[in-house]
Amino acid sequence: MAELPSSARVVVIGAGIVGNSLVYHLARLGWRDIVQIDKGPLPNPGGSTGHASNFIFPVDHSREITDLTLDSMRQYQEMGVFTESGGYEVARTEERMEELRRRMSSAKAWGIPSEIVTPEQVAEKVPFLDPSVIVGAFYTPSVGVVDSLRAGTIMRERALELGALQVVPTVEVEGLDVEGGRIRRVRTSGGDIETETVVIACGVWSPRIARMAGAHIPLTPAVHQMISVGPVPQLAGTVGEISFPIVRDMDTFCYERQHGGDMEVGSYAHRAILHDPDDIPSIEQSKLSPTEMPFTADDFDQQLEEALELMPEVLGNPDVEIRYAINGLLSLTPDGSPILGETPEVKGLWSAAAVWIKEGPGVGRAVAEWMTDGNPEIDIHQSDIARFYPHQQTKQHVAARTSEGFNKTYGIVHPFEQWQSDRQARLAPMHARQQELGATFFETAGWERPHWYASNEALLSDYGDAVMPRAHEWDARWWSPIINAEHLAMRERAGLVDLSAFSLFDVTGPGALDAVQRIAVAQMDVAPGRVVYTPVIDERGGYRADLTIMRLGESHFRVVTGGAHGNLDRKWFRDHMPADGSAQVSDQTSAFTTIGVWGPRARDVLGALTDSDIGHDAFGFGTCRHIELGSTQVLASRISYVGELGWELYVPMEGGARLWDQVSEAGRPHGLVPVGIGVYGTTGRIEKGYRAYGAELDSERTIVEAGMQRPKVKDADFIGREAYVKQRGEDPLAVMCTLAVDDHTSASGVERYMLGGEPVVTPDGEPLIDGRGRRSYVTSAGSAPSLGKHLLMAYLPPEKAVVGTRLAVDYMEERYPVTVGSADATGLFDPSNDRVRA
Repeated sequence: MAELPSSARVVVIGAGIVGNSLVYHLARLGWRDIVQIDKGPLPNPGGSTGHASNFIFPVDHSREITDLTLDSMRQYQEMGVFTESGGYEVARTEERMEELRRRMSSAKAWGIPSEIVTPEQVAEKVPFLDPSVIVGAFYTPSVGVVDSLRAGTIMRERALELGALQVVPTVEVEGLDVEGGRIRRVRTSGGDIETETVVIACGVWSPRIARMAGAHIPLTPAVHQMISVGPVPQLAGTVGEISFPIVRDMDTFCYERQHGGDMEVGSYAHRAILHDPDDIPSIEQSKLSPTEMPFTADDFDQQLEEALELMPEVLGNPDVEIRYAINGLLSLTPDGSPILGETPEVKGLWSAAAVWIKEGPGVGRAVAEWMTDGNPEIDIHQSDIARFYPHQQTKQHVAARTSEGFNKTYGIVHPFEQWQSDRQARLAPMHARQQELGATFFETAGWERPHWYASNEALLSDYGDAVMPRAHEWDARWWSPIINAEHLAMRERAGLVDLSAFSLFDVTGPGALDAVQRIAVAQMDVAPGRVVYTPVIDERGGYRADLTIMRLGESHFRVVTGGAHGNLDRKWFRDHMPADGSAQVSDQTSAFTTIGVWGPRARDVLGALTDSDIGHDAFGFGTCRHIELGSTQVLASRISYVGELGWELYVPMEGGARLWDQVSEAGRPHGLVPVGIGVYGTTGRIEKGYRAYGAELDSERTIVEAGMQRPKVKDADFIGREAYVKQRGEDPLAVMCTLAVDDHTSASGVERYMLGGEPVVTPDGEPLIDGRGRRSYVTSAGSAPSLGKHLLMAYLPPEKAVVGTRLAVDYMEERYPVTVGSADATGLFDPSNDRVRA
């Protein structure tokens, strides 16, 4: 065993594909005194990397995962460990074919050459596949396999050649010491290492290691069954590891891929088989390796029969035998995304976990960049470990969601599909009232949020075709025309919206103004009672948040942001508080609930409950103050995300149900209706062209590209100021635009409605590529009932970002004409903002 040093700048725990990628990229970026440890021997220490099937299909509906995969493929190719084979995702049903057409949309959006092919075309390249079993396929020529163990060795060697790395195998972590909230020491079976930075990159063991420091990495080891059969006569005489395309039999959740003279068959169709990290056997106890567990044949019988249907010549041959069979362990997370970044609980303790082979080197580079200067080139906010709320870190939640999610690996997952397990974790105080109103609940950060209300069904007859019904089941799944009816009622009268899922946190202390001034792009040195909408950007000028801040006192600011990204935003603020402790961040989310009241009669509704002057002159837009509504004191903020006159009302959580009832009763004479998040998050927003973080805004987009720049830049310094000023003086590389669909009629005659993620192209189908090299795609899509249009938002090349430009959107392999309606932040509805400022 190599000698363990007594100190290091950084300790990386794990020598699988992620740990090996990370140590190389840290070394490349100038880090020295890197120590990498693993309890197993090298080059295969016994983790998931050692038994993975090692193939890569690059197309994913997630841009983030696709970017990490494409970067990984480039790195594998540069190392000479990637073999391109091509790959088919085959369909046995028309429903699956529709999903494969949607995959074509994603492939075009991300610029990955792919095509829909016939069963006969598949059989030409995979002659041992029975084409009568399938109805078509999705073909990607760039699919291939990697030698992940060789790749790991190469990356370790490169770090060693730079004099940056010391590798110590066969030592086990026994403890992590935390002092003053920061990691200070790694205790191992070979001795202690003093350090202020530790990265947990040990896959299925990551939760166990994190617990040693009082942190959480919410994943679970789960079984993925795989067998290898052979010898296969059809593969005899082929050169190298793989010559035939890999086949994913999507409707049976299985794959078949050549491995030399054998055929591997893997399954995601069996029951979810989860393990506790503490129960994984040791190397000494394992017959093969700790993550290659005994095969449970009963779980695989059905999948083997289905694979036999697809490839009868291979799997029906009595001379072809099972030569290797395992229940291989991999990492699953509650939402299916990797777990990356510095843990919220412990400074200097990082996670690089739940990463597949196809993303490994890309994740290694991104996390190394994040650790170096805080700014990974690829936006990876959906994988940020800070996203998890406390209930999402529990074993019960992790087990429930991963059990539900395992069979979705190859499943047909609608973009708005809701989780069914472990719901009702966070309930608004008016939840019971909403149930009585027939609310359909969607989940955000554990909160149950009404998306629409059955009590408003009568509005459908009031508005008729103005609710823009959708005839196709896929377009109408997880949607209701009631959303559009609620929208029209709000625009005509008033709507009541539950906003309890808002994430709220206060910045207080004598240094509070300086702290928020340094974080926010907008001017924060404003009078108490002002409400400021502001971007938050990083040093490169990329978006990190999009939120509002209320100044409640000289040294008291309240930040209001979305629940989905609230933890990330709060961590960003906490990480940028002054070192002298003159300002602090405190979470207020569970202390207050928020209710929105908007519409042309919103002032009449609240006026029935208060003696306060809430006229425009007395209570102007962008201001907040405490008022009495009946016997309830609320903090009212005149702001709007739906483009209407109205207020957000903040009240202590215990008073939320009472306030809801009071406003509902006062609003009845004025036609007030409960309105779901379908209006707040989509229809009301998209009519106004309001951008959303995670859709239009992320760290790869700038304020200028988003069209959100203000006339002046404040004099006070703030994070990203230099980059922002520079960007203002340059032509944008892309421009955020709003587009209207001109004709929804498909070839079948059924009108289709885009949902988001589709490529925007020229009228003859050519891709649009902006100055960043990115293809244009739909970032948000939704009905605009007030306009009678279906609207799309997309970044376009500047030369195409001209009002009136005619383009097209590619949806399910058909093109639909669209027209640019806005090439800046001006909304298509009420462009002069008269309604908001009424």
